[in-house]
Amino acid sequence: MKRKKVTVVGSGNVGATAAQRIVDQDLADVVLIDIIEGVPQGKALDLLQSGPVEGYDFSLIGTNDYKDTADSDAVIITAGLPRKPGMSRDDLLLKNYEIVKSVTEQIAKHSPNAILIVVSNPLDAMVQTAFKVSGFPKNRVIGMAGVLDSARFRTFIAMELKVSVENIHAFVLGGHGDTMVPLPRYSTVCGIPITELLPKEKIDALVKRTASGGAEIVGLLKTGSAYYAPSAASVEMLEAIFKDKKKILPCAAYLEGEYGIHGLYVGVPVKLGKNGVEEIIQIKLTTEEDAALKKSAAAVKELVEIIKV
Repeated sequence: MKRKKVTVVGSGNVGATAAQRIVDQDLADVVLIDIIEGVPQGKALDLLQSGPVEGYDFSLIGTNDYKDTADSDAVIITAGLPRKPGMSRDDLLLKNYEIVKSVTEQIAKHSPNAILIVVSNPLDAMVQTAFKVSGFPKNRVIGMAGVLDSARFRTFIAMELKVSVENIHAFVLGGHGDTMVPLPRYSTVCGIPITELLPKEKIDALVKRTASGGAEIVGLLKTGSAYYAPSAASVEMLEAIFKDKKKILPCAAYLEGEYGIHGLYVGVPVKLGKNGVEEIIQIKLTTEEDAALKKSAAAVKELVEIIKV
């Protein structure tokens, strides 16, 4: 059986940690690519030398040349400038638009059949950029945000209720950032909605902390942003695709009328399998939740209009 090949664009903390998780989980050979000479090569070599200890036997190469990425089955795009303290995701918009545009052009040229998982911020606008620039069908261009936001929400719920995170399912919809829409009604502990286990003000506080989860980490680190959880989230999506799991995860997907939203990437529950996004799951929303999702979509639309994608 031919081994899968994944390219990770960007060999910073998110990209390098994603590469580590991919080989740790026996998913694929990895090409780590970056514009900085030596960094992807050094990190790939270091990861390769962990193989005998960790027990993985995959190829890992670092490169600055997109020719080495040819015929990738999937590409995780983490390239872009990270957020610095005091910067909003939107400050990154124009700079990262140029980066993601040029990356996507190269990827589409060398791996025309790949599935793209976009992690770069501001997420929703960057995945829309990759979709428009690549010309790929919408099922093969997906944004990683909801898995991360849901993981943060689940973490905070588990901390609050002092239960295992494994007992908790949580749903977060909408854009990745301040307008995200966590859904407490659909967030459960062993099937029990958290609305029955926690008072409203406590849930509101957890929702607020989830929405500013990335900013909280940026504030603590001072010289960087989150990477352990973002890389784990992107690799969970990759695993669902490569193993054809039909796993339902919240991802940024291109909507054409679902949830009353047209022509935009917005976070919704999707079924992930070997073809990428195989189905968009439409759940019933209350008037309040629907309004919050529309508001989130409007914020995404503003960014998309600035970069004209």
